[in-house]
Amino acid sequence: MNLHRCILILFLLVAGGLSSAQNSSTAPLITPYTNEISFYRNVDDFGIDRGQTLQIISINALHLGTDFVFEFTGDFNWGLTTAPDKNYDHYMELSLVKPVYKSLSLNCQRIYGSLEEKPINQFGIRLAFFTN
Repeated sequence: MNLHRCILILFLLVAGGLSSAQNSSTAPLITPYTNEISFYRNVDDFGIDRGQTLQIISINALHLGTDFVFEFTGDFNWGLTTAPDKNYDHYMELSLVKPVYKSLSLNCQRIYGSLEEKPINQFGIRLAFFTN
């Protein structure tokens, strides 16, 4: 899956979650927790320009027969002056989290990054120390 498709899917999920949460009197299919877009100017400890970063974080609860949480985190960097041959890099995590009991969840995660040759799959458990 290319980068542009991932970003498009993310925005469709966010937009669908917001509209279903606002327009439905029943339990929405998607309930947004947080959807953030940040833009950073990067500078090292000596004040030297290290380019820019666009960061997207989207965490939404899904209800498809049972409850899941879908998480997207992406860092897109360009203008990296320390690596002129590689002026751009990216890192994305797509996670599907299944709450099991209180603060315990099962996590399935797919990682895409320009520093990795192939995507990485992660499977594990998550223990949340601070929850609402």
